[in-house]
Amino acid sequence: MAFNWQTFRTRALTAIVFVIVMLVGLLWNQWSFFILFSIVHFGAWVEYQKLVAKFKPQYNKISTLHRYGIMIGGWCLLLFFTNYSLKVSTLALTDVGFWMGIIFMVSLPLIMLIDSRIVFLGNILYSIVGVIYISLSLGLLIELRTHWSEDAASLSFTIPLLIIFSLWINDTMAYIVGSVIGKTPLSKISPKKTWEGTIGGIILTIAVICLIAYFTKRISIANAGIMAGIAAIAGTFGDLFESKIKRMAGVKDSGSIMPGHGGFLDRFDSLLFATVFIWLYAAFVL
Repeated sequence: MAFNWQTFRTRALTAIVFVIVMLVGLLWNQWSFFILFSIVHFGAWVEYQKLVAKFKPQYNKISTLHRYGIMIGGWCLLLFFTNYSLKVSTLALTDVGFWMGIIFMVSLPLIMLIDSRIVFLGNILYSIVGVIYISLSLGLLIELRTHWSEDAASLSFTIPLLIIFSLWINDTMAYIVGSVIGKTPLSKISPKKTWEGTIGGIILTIAVICLIAYFTKRISIANAGIMAGIAAIAGTFGDLFESKIKRMAGVKDSGSIMPGHGGFLDRFDSLLFATVFIWLYAAFVL
């Protein structure tokens, strides 16, 4: 296959912009972190609804109030999990998320019943799955960022970075190892992934994160290694889950917001799974 310079340049420029935006959102402060993943939240929801509608055409029949109400209702979880760290004047986003969440919990079921001539329970189920898959996962990521004090050396700063860097490292290392020695397909869902690449990526991710923990002293090497392993393993399942959804929908990418790299779900599918398991580890161990 001939090298396509235009495709390479597009992918490279998109990757540079993506990394810059991510680093600004991750490193600036809690507000930039919240805004970044609020954008990811709504972008992922739009793509999720389009994917579901491709393999379940009846999902196209949901009302406008259902379509956007469930997105905003899910966003209430992100607001609620800010843990009183973010305020507009004296109004805490946590309180806004709590009361808006109550309103949506009461109103959305009524909207679904009243606004639809025929109530498809499957439509409601897929929307609930979306709340768990997207909104709850990103809400827990916000919770990890705001759980501890706003100290640059605190866990609130370190753990979200550890998750995301672990996923980036795992993707890179799994690709390199798989390209060099990969022979055994990991799953029919994603034929390009191999067991060799997957295992190599996990091992190298743990090693690199442990080295970073050793030199930065922000978190113990043991905790860093365990969480890196959790992120890499859970992230792989997250990637396979999204690949399954795309295969059911008959599409290659979830969206086209990032030319050459796909959509929001393509970029954050691993994060949606990894965050939940890292949050559980942090909640019960740290």
